[in-house]
Amino acid sequence: MKKLTRSSGILMPISSLPSPYGIGTLGKAAYEFIDFLVKSNQKYWQLLPVGPTSYGDSPYRSFSTFAGNPYFIDLDMLIEDGLLTKDDVDGINWGDNEESVDYGALYNNRFTVLKKARETGLVRDADEFARFVEANKEWLVDYALYMSVKKKFNSQSWTAWEDEDIRLHKPEAVEKYLVELDEDVKFYEYIQFLFFKQWDKLKAYAKKNGIEIIGDIPIYVAMDSCDVWSNPRQFALDSENRPVDVSGVPPDAFTRDGQLWGNPLYDWDYMKKDGYGWWIRRIAGASKLYDVIRIDHFRGFEAYWAVPATETTAKNGRWITGPGMDVIGVLKNWFPDVSFIAEDLGYLTPGVKQLLEDSEFPGMKVLEFAFDTREPSNYLPHTYIEDCVCYVGTHDNSPVMLWKDEADPDDMEMCHKYLGINEEEGLNWGLIRGGMSSVAKMFVAQMQDYLGLGKGSRINQPGKSTGNWTWRMKKDAITDELTDKIAFMTKMYGRK
Repeated sequence: MKKLTRSSGILMPISSLPSPYGIGTLGKAAYEFIDFLVKSNQKYWQLLPVGPTSYGDSPYRSFSTFAGNPYFIDLDMLIEDGLLTKDDVDGINWGDNEESVDYGALYNNRFTVLKKARETGLVRDADEFARFVEANKEWLVDYALYMSVKKKFNSQSWTAWEDEDIRLHKPEAVEKYLVELDEDVKFYEYIQFLFFKQWDKLKAYAKKNGIEIIGDIPIYVAMDSCDVWSNPRQFALDSENRPVDVSGVPPDAFTRDGQLWGNPLYDWDYMKKDGYGWWIRRIAGASKLYDVIRIDHFRGFEAYWAVPATETTAKNGRWITGPGMDVIGVLKNWFPDVSFIAEDLGYLTPGVKQLLEDSEFPGMKVLEFAFDTREPSNYLPHTYIEDCVCYVGTHDNSPVMLWKDEADPDDMEMCHKYLGINEEEGLNWGLIRGGMSSVAKMFVAQMQDYLGLGKGSRINQPGKSTGNWTWRMKKDAITDELTDKIAFMTKMYGRK
């Protein structure tokens, strides 16, 4: 396993990049962001999951753990490639706010434009497209069929499909619908061909410029996904392929009823019998996208909260022991050249701490959690070990300039005293300095914190079902002055 060196990076979702088409893409702004990272002495660009999103628009609830998000395909690059004309994209409603994603407008209009690109390119790109399909057939055909059957059944989750045979992924039904929905299947395959063509080009540019990409993989996958539909034996489902228990976390000081996530749980006993092949394939897919993989909810490998599928809250769940080092050891052996980060936030039992130590994965420290005056905190920089990743805040936290208005006044007073923050420096830069100067091997801050943004720039608020994942950066937000300031601080603290 590759070890981290002293370095820093910036957390910036693809969706948050500026573009004229309603959402950030793999186009010009992405290349310019890489240039900015280089000039500001950064080594890493951290992303959120890049898969196709479903209801609620969360990148942590994707239709596929392998596929790319069609919204991220850059339309200007398709125009340059001759697959679209300017007239094909002009005059379309992509949303009316450059600082927010309008997912409804994208859903209604993006696929119409991508179909025009497919009509132009399917014959022209036939040989290259055929090679792509062959190279990715292990996941691509099922994914394209899944999306096609979803479309046929009014975008319903596979658990509600009217045809029982295809709902249960019976081979004869799969063959039947592959023929019946051939045009749609080819369309969804072609969209993935376009996504990965643009992704591979962008990643090569990042590599050439010394920038590594950190990608996030959720420990669980969505019930409404090709992953569960096409691999039901890997999950804890009943004879009708419906979940027995679902995921969540128990009640705590912040959530009286706990959090009911609703993801299907894994059948770890079955997974072990085939050597955790599903996980090997999943990490192999992620390693094609990312240089470093952050595993979300790492503690779920040690023990996980299982809630009966009939419950409406997470209160009546139970802890079940996870596979621990049995699966982590397999992944480390299969992927010696991949760096991992463990998202180990929250209350950590001795078992979770031991698993983190045994895995040798660096854990996470979040500065916004450090200044709780009610109890001692292991997020204060003087408590860090070197082999960790320090964040000012993650995508689930408020940007600093919003956090200051939400935090307890006593906590804010401690933050100012601990870090020696003054008005001239500003709170956001004081926290960045605190993380940059720590012994943590890697330091990461959200782009919003470098920009000093507050209300309206939070990416996600856990427990809130709407209004998330929409923030976008203004086109001219990054200035030479900001770039130079980040570069100076990064070099000063030995992270260049």
